[in-house]
Amino acid sequence: MAFNTELTRRLGIRVPVVQGGMMWVGYAELASAVSNAGGLGIITSLTQPTPEDLRKEIRKCKKMTDKPFAVNMTLLPNSNAPDYLGYAQVIVDEGIKIVETAGNVKIKEVIAKVKGEGGAQILHKCTTIRHALAAVKLGVDFLSIDGLECAGHVGETDIPNFILLSRARQSLGNIPYIASGGFADGNGLAGALALGACGINMGTRFMCTLEAPIHHNIKESIVKASENDTHLVLRRWQNTNRYFRNKVTEEAAKVERESTTGKFEEVLPLVSGARGRQVYLNGDPDYGVWSAGMCIGLINDIPSCEKLVSRIEQEALDAIRKQNSYVNERARL
Repeated sequence: MAFNTELTRRLGIRVPVVQGGMMWVGYAELASAVSNAGGLGIITSLTQPTPEDLRKEIRKCKKMTDKPFAVNMTLLPNSNAPDYLGYAQVIVDEGIKIVETAGNVKIKEVIAKVKGEGGAQILHKCTTIRHALAAVKLGVDFLSIDGLECAGHVGETDIPNFILLSRARQSLGNIPYIASGGFADGNGLAGALALGACGINMGTRFMCTLEAPIHHNIKESIVKASENDTHLVLRRWQNTNRYFRNKVTEEAAKVERESTTGKFEEVLPLVSGARGRQVYLNGDPDYGVWSAGMCIGLINDIPSCEKLVSRIEQEALDAIRKQNSYVNERARL
């Protein structure tokens, strides 16, 4: 028994599991390990300071795997915007055929380049059905539906995946979608498939693997955490993020509650990406804000990507067999 979903067929992967495109985590080491294990690994383009550095990282990944892998491009408003089209051109030049996108800055131009010029399939992340339907008009191939449970940018609508995935099933017609947010094991994969998804996207779970390029202390913090150990901050500025709950998020939440000016500049030093990156390097979980999904409560070990993907595959197949056993076809005759 093996998986045969729209995701596995079209992307050429064995297990319908996608590694999330994570800032300061999605390097060639992790992407290649996930792809070699049978899932879809993803390099996060903006972990690289320039388009040419992305080119080097892609070529490094090609040396580490002969399996399909993708590149993530997250396109968000930024006063010092990256050269998005430069990164997109490198993706085309290097023959990358799967691209994960998120956000909406220059999204039309980027999709036109990587899909129109490069022939890539697009997996676009959305937190609402409205945004998903807008992305369909841009010609994306898959939608990655992010529920409230996810790490990082969760949107402002607070819809959990049990509802959001069913709404996607009702509204998206023939456009295939992936479930993202709250997934960490094979039972979650089986549940997502039952809700109409063709696979799952996992970020936090892949952070807690041997190949994830982050400090071991951070992986241990995830293992020790419960589902209550995340924190939603920045809602006041309609930029809600789910972070690991620590001293810095508590301080940021206090500023958010008590600020009389309502200026984002008051909280900015606490939520800077530079401090968050240092967490992964120095191993101090309280040094800055860092993204973590609610599925941290489901994570109890630090396996290799190969062991993790294999385990998820078997758990999901076992769960599907168990579900099939609940149906007595003869009783209907």
